[in-house]
Amino acid sequence: MNKNDEIILEITSTSTEGFGVGKHGGIAVFVPNTAEGDVALIKILKVKKTYCYGKLLELKTPSPSRTEPDCATFLQCGGCAYRHITYTKECQIKSQKVYDCIKRIGGIDLPPEPIISANNILGYRNKAQLPFAQNHNTGFYALHSHRIVETENCLLSPQVFNEIAATTSRWAKKYNISVYNEAANTGLLRHLYLRIAKATNEIMVVLVINGSDIPFKEELLCELKKFTALKSIGLNINKMQTNVILGNTCKTLYGQDYITDILCGVKIRISALSFYQVNRDMTELLYKKAAEYAEPKNKNILDLYCGAGTIGLSMADAAKSVTGVEIIPEAINDAKINAQENGLTNTTFICADATVAANDLNNQNYKADVVILDPPRKGCEEQLIKTVATGFAPKKVVYISCDPATLARDAKLFDSLGYKLVKYTPVDLFPRTHHIETVALFKKV
Repeated sequence: MNKNDEIILEITSTSTEGFGVGKHGGIAVFVPNTAEGDVALIKILKVKKTYCYGKLLELKTPSPSRTEPDCATFLQCGGCAYRHITYTKECQIKSQKVYDCIKRIGGIDLPPEPIISANNILGYRNKAQLPFAQNHNTGFYALHSHRIVETENCLLSPQVFNEIAATTSRWAKKYNISVYNEAANTGLLRHLYLRIAKATNEIMVVLVINGSDIPFKEELLCELKKFTALKSIGLNINKMQTNVILGNTCKTLYGQDYITDILCGVKIRISALSFYQVNRDMTELLYKKAAEYAEPKNKNILDLYCGAGTIGLSMADAAKSVTGVEIIPEAINDAKINAQENGLTNTTFICADATVAANDLNNQNYKADVVILDPPRKGCEEQLIKTVATGFAPKKVVYISCDPATLARDAKLFDSLGYKLVKYTPVDLFPRTHHIETVALFKKV
């Protein structure tokens, strides 16, 4: 095949990013906005040695799973992958994706438990990070790009986020506030960072800036204070020439430097730098499944990568003790306050790298009955897994993963160290996107 060739292609599977996949002459062709069961006219855009990328020109036979996209910017924005298929089919694809990774990468042929699907696939996000375009509007990045697709009405976010974004853009335009240019590392406004506590409706607004302060500050505060649920307005200072969104320094301009949510009956204080899952309602179901696997009653729980302490605190009432470890100081401070405000006196929180802290605790002969792991997308470091399996040697490890590939890789290592993957459940925290969360249970053989 060559670039610009036009071919008829039957879509037979779905890639990890949500692209339809078909084979032509033995070569895999990846095509956005196609669905399993489609027969379509495709234009070849990019040719590699073993695969190609194509563009949908015309549907010859639509898939039964197809549905009309409900978002005007779906094909340009890099946020959603599945607005063109039914939600039932999306969940099937995600469950299969996790199983395929566990089998292919982990070498473990164990089907998943039934996926926990979302009750609500619209407006579920409690966080948004919106880059500023040079015309002062906000939007989202296109797939595999830092090209900004301007978006006035994101269907994954609550409507108030769209209204706050429009208000902030009007202020930036009126006073001609400079916008950050990645290539030149110049300009002030980088991102608009929004959080909402769904149980209490408290809202936080943070401007991420390439500087130390903003001009016309009082004018912006006056406009934003019209949103009565607003509890916190602040700045995040990021002067680094990087694609990392947040810097390490925050400055409060109005109200508190945190908002408060309620998760699994526990009050959770969330500051700008604290990790908190983006879908509160589905997170409750995720944590209930994690507790079902952990069986925390009268157990010593070690919660690594604990963030603001949410997982461990949700089990603290039943547990004998909870020890949480997180590298971000602001998150650990939130975790300690969360424990105090909820009257949970059997908790300890340590600010440290998870691998280093686990090694130190093991050297101090800390005894963990259950270890909970909730690592970032890159998964766990090999040394951490070895410390957990051969040092603490708990009866159970509960692993919460946002990337099936790294979960499968780590499952293979756990298996070699005597910990068998006995069951795992996909949980759809991110409807309409290609992301999927999984909670897995390992038991010592």
